[in-house]
Amino acid sequence: MSKTFKLSPDEIKPLAPGHGACIASDMITVDGHPVRFMYREAPDNEVDSGWRFLSGFEDDDFMSTPSHHDVYDVNTIANYDPTILPLLDEPEGSAFEKTPESERFERVTDWAPDED
Repeated sequence: MSKTFKLSPDEIKPLAPGHGACIASDMITVDGHPVRFMYREAPDNEVDSGWRFLSGFEDDDFMSTPSHHDVYDVNTIANYDPTILPLLDEPEGSAFEKTPESERFERVTDWAPDED
């Protein structure tokens, strides 16, 4: 199945080059929702930044379907939502969310990624 992305390749500008790869949800890249939850885990390989970007609307069923998320350059996701830019140098283990009351990211301290 082919995905129709919200941004075309010619709309992607160099906002965050050199940050490596990430995983992002189709709710961001296809549906156009902003990033409302982002976390950084240990990278899976030498090109992985460890960043994971979600809209906050994904449920377990959505996330358990591999075709609903994909690997992207962090720069691509920064073009979908430039509000992630100030946080890209945060260390592994960092997590941030935008609450319904705010359009600014706040650090999450009571969250840990699921272990495989």
